[in-house]
Amino acid sequence: MTTVVDKPARPAVRTDPGGAPAAVLALALFETRRLLTRLPVVIAFLVYIGWTVWRGGKDWDGYPALQDVDRATQSTPMLVGLAVLLSVNHAALRSRRHGTEHHLSVLVLPPWRRTVAHALSVVAAALLTAVCVAAQFGREALRPGAIGHGSVAELLVAPLTVLLAGLAGLLMTQLVKSALAAPLTVVFFLLLALFGTGMSDGATRWFMPVVPEPTASALPSDLIGRPAAWHALYLAGLALCAGLVAVLVAGGRKPSVTAGVAGAVAMTLVGGVAQAGGDSPELVKARERATAHPEQVQSCVRRDGSTYCAFPEWGPRVADWAGVVNRVRSLAGGSAHEQKIVVRQRIEARYGLSGDSALRPLERPHEVTVRTRWGGNRVPEFSAAVAGVLVAGNEKASTSMCDGRVVTVMWLALGWESDPMEALRRVRLDDSVTGSALVLQPTDGLYMTAAQTEVLRELLDRPRGEVTARVKSHWAELTEPKVTAARAARLLGVKAPEGDDKCLD
Repeated sequence: MTTVVDKPARPAVRTDPGGAPAAVLALALFETRRLLTRLPVVIAFLVYIGWTVWRGGKDWDGYPALQDVDRATQSTPMLVGLAVLLSVNHAALRSRRHGTEHHLSVLVLPPWRRTVAHALSVVAAALLTAVCVAAQFGREALRPGAIGHGSVAELLVAPLTVLLAGLAGLLMTQLVKSALAAPLTVVFFLLLALFGTGMSDGATRWFMPVVPEPTASALPSDLIGRPAAWHALYLAGLALCAGLVAVLVAGGRKPSVTAGVAGAVAMTLVGGVAQAGGDSPELVKARERATAHPEQVQSCVRRDGSTYCAFPEWGPRVADWAGVVNRVRSLAGGSAHEQKIVVRQRIEARYGLSGDSALRPLERPHEVTVRTRWGGNRVPEFSAAVAGVLVAGNEKASTSMCDGRVVTVMWLALGWESDPMEALRRVRLDDSVTGSALVLQPTDGLYMTAAQTEVLRELLDRPRGEVTARVKSHWAELTEPKVTAARAARLLGVKAPEGDDKCLD
């Protein structure tokens, strides 16, 4: 008698070597489409793009310095990152939330491969952010008034932040099996953004994804000193750590994954340590030289008898400065009509981007300060400085004058403008056109009394040619120290002012 023993059937094994990668790619494309069409992500991208379009050019008055534009691309995409974090976390928990995990176990894709597919969908969101960043920077770079150089490393911060946020949300699904983890994390980061400003400073701030450093004055590219490349390496390493650890925890204990985690940790440590190194002695010396002795690093050109000295990246600005100087001189009388002046660009770079100290007025004869910002309010401010030097002889004397000569100075500064009354509003600290106010200049301001403002308004309402002729014919009297606003009004043929003509003590 023969006994037949049935052997248990062996489970079917998929032998197609390309099956699993193809399935991962197909699932990644599906998850990418789902991710990019989820409501939080769509809203975040619309807000990001809308804000970028609306703010375009306003921060730099149409004359951007590209070494500042690259940093301006970093903050708003953090909103996209939070939306991607929330959505990826929600998508990765879909099977657990709907109780379908046991159905997925019969598919060719084990959990770790599904985790890889979700990670690839985050890469797509980061790439879309990179396209938006490139468009934002490219639009500013193509403006006729753009100067300077942007940093590729600074431009990488926004897409790397989105990548880090999405992969962190994916890692959370492996560590915390709760749908509340991601929303609570988003709320935490929103509160941190609202109330945590200034909590970290110095080297520790570089461990945050985005390190904004807004400044009122642009610095030359070689004086900025931000460790942007090391920070980008740090963010990339941190993002890879989050994604690979998520795959590892999900069961993907392959040698390549383990080696990838080790490499990502090494990237994070190298970038994190290097970015916290602080300013080099060479950078500190270069900043000191550019601040205290700008003539050592500037190039000078002559136009119409005047000299214009600028840092190398600001060479294209010379034509704009010369145009203002020529228009102001065209309204002046006496020797000031042909006076040769020196326009020197000055910065305060010793404290980096975080410092914005006021510049002391120059005492050298007929030398005028111009700063690194241009356009908008900066134009009438520079015009007022040029007019003050033509009248008083140097910046220190012009910023300390407080008599009727201010009327002449402000006429020279604004009389050539197409809308001089609007220019008057923009050049005054309180945006007023009546009463007393401080007139802004590249260095110290100039004080206008209420009486001087009245006389100037009368002049700006009259035909330019008529007022110019009177200014030139009475130049000596109008530029005499201690002349009053009432005396200036009589010389210029307008009614005497009724306002107070006393200066600040």
